[in-house]
Amino acid sequence: MTPPSDFNDRMLSLGLARVSEAAAHASADLIGRGDEKAADQAAVNAMREQLNKLDIRGTVVIGEGERDEAPMLFIGEEVGAGTGPEVDIALDPLEGTTLTAKDMPNALTVIAMAPRGSLLHAPDVYMEKLAIGPGYEKDVVSLDMSPTERIEALARAQGVEPKNIAVCILDRPRHEDMIAEVRSTGAKIRLITDGDVAGVIHCAEPDFTGIDMYMGSGGAPEGVLAASALKCMGGQMWGKLLFRNDDERGRARKAGITDLDKIYTRDDMVRSDVIFAATGVTDGSIVKGVKREPTYIETETMLMRSKTGSLRRMIYRNPVR
Repeated sequence: MTPPSDFNDRMLSLGLARVSEAAAHASADLIGRGDEKAADQAAVNAMREQLNKLDIRGTVVIGEGERDEAPMLFIGEEVGAGTGPEVDIALDPLEGTTLTAKDMPNALTVIAMAPRGSLLHAPDVYMEKLAIGPGYEKDVVSLDMSPTERIEALARAQGVEPKNIAVCILDRPRHEDMIAEVRSTGAKIRLITDGDVAGVIHCAEPDFTGIDMYMGSGGAPEGVLAASALKCMGGQMWGKLLFRNDDERGRARKAGITDLDKIYTRDDMVRSDVIFAATGVTDGSIVKGVKREPTYIETETMLMRSKTGSLRRMIYRNPVR
């Protein structure tokens, strides 16, 4: 898909950074307070307020849930000032509500924007995910492979032994067999408690994070956000929707998905140019968390554009009044 000429991603990107920064600022007071809902609500309120200042006609396609489940930033909600380009928006106002409430690493505010019709309208179900960084031949690994086959294939592509491969996996009981199999190859595993958008981003910068591959199941909406980041940074990703019951299959059909067994590539999930911003709430391996000093509050944001492949790390210092 060719992006419309009025999708001025260069100008919109700075506005998107302000949106994620505002959400991080708002949730900072709730770090370590043990109240996940309050932290999430603060981030939602700030993100919505900032989005409505942008010159866009935006529709939330990945959001806080259905309209009757979420008071703000629900799927289908229209945001923006009502002028400018029509855009799809995928967001997670606080990726890691538990991480924030417990003051644990890698809580982020995350948002992506693309021309209208570009982003997969992923239902709120699980998705099996597999991701690697840039620099490999196409489909060097796949969802059809076993975890062992993936490790061995990536090791061959790197010219190393499996023991030199590091994999990021969400620490959940459903992954026990996968974790055991990966360890049986000699590969290293970094287990994360929450935040699989950050987990996927890890594999896009292996020299920085030490992670070569992400695998496992997590939320499908987060899969679209992660694919948006990889579209900007380079790397390959695959996802397959997982359904536990007929209600979840109905959600997929409601979202316009007809092939329930489809394996989505990164470019199936993000079909055009995209811009992506993530701001640290708590300190992590990707960006620093919110820093409070007597006279200012400081955040770090990753701001990326797929059109240019650019990645900026921005420090925003705002005086405390």
